[in-house]
Amino acid sequence: MSKPVLSDPITLRLPVDILADIETIAEASERTRSWVIVRALKYYLMAEGAEVLSIRRGQEDIEAGRSMDAEDLIAELVDRDREDAA
Repeated sequence: MSKPVLSDPITLRLPVDILADIETIAEASERTRSWVIVRALKYYLMAEGAEVLSIRRGQEDIEAGRSMDAEDLIAELVDRDREDAA
């Protein structure tokens, strides 16, 4: 299994209570603080972060003209349904 490509180090300030929890988790799981933080960020990116990215992609689609008015979409779907029923 290959190791992931890592970025340059970053500096991050955390509230003391959050850092304490990270350190406790790292010690209990015999992992590094970096491992715990990366894991937490991955979970964030899979949940709330994914939603933010999806919204941003939608905004980019609208800005690029890759969108359709809701009324036009409904009319198109109704027409397809009529064609399929015929």
